[in-house]
Amino acid sequence: MSDPRDTQRDPRSVAEMAIDVSERVSLLVREEIELAKSEVTEKVTALVKGSVVGIVAGVFALLGFAMLMHAFAWLLNDLFFSDDVWLGFLVEAAIWFVIAGAAGFFAFRSLKKGAPPKPDMAIKEAKEIREALEAGSDE
Repeated sequence: MSDPRDTQRDPRSVAEMAIDVSERVSLLVREEIELAKSEVTEKVTALVKGSVVGIVAGVFALLGFAMLMHAFAWLLNDLFFSDDVWLGFLVEAAIWFVIAGAAGFFAFRSLKKGAPPKPDMAIKEAKEIREALEAGSDE
């Protein structure tokens, strides 16, 4: 039986093998980048389609809501202000301005809490990886 250490060696030099490994790693990285691009493109396409349909639905809902507000203004006019039509619309406008102000204040607080947008978890994970690599290289 032959010794496993006596196997035939690759006739290429170490430099040629290093170049081969480098080319294969480069190819692998390029393929991974292409995969990431295709995944992102697919997700963005789905998001755009969903957003467009959502915007169209929002426009129709807004039109329906405008008609509902118009009906409410006429109801206020019929119940409380039979002589002056504009008073029903004025009361309704005041109500909507109060609601808009409250929503704007909520949006301001939410944006202030979320700014600046930075990936805290990704930064933490990158620091942990760097520390692990530094600890591994010290050994």
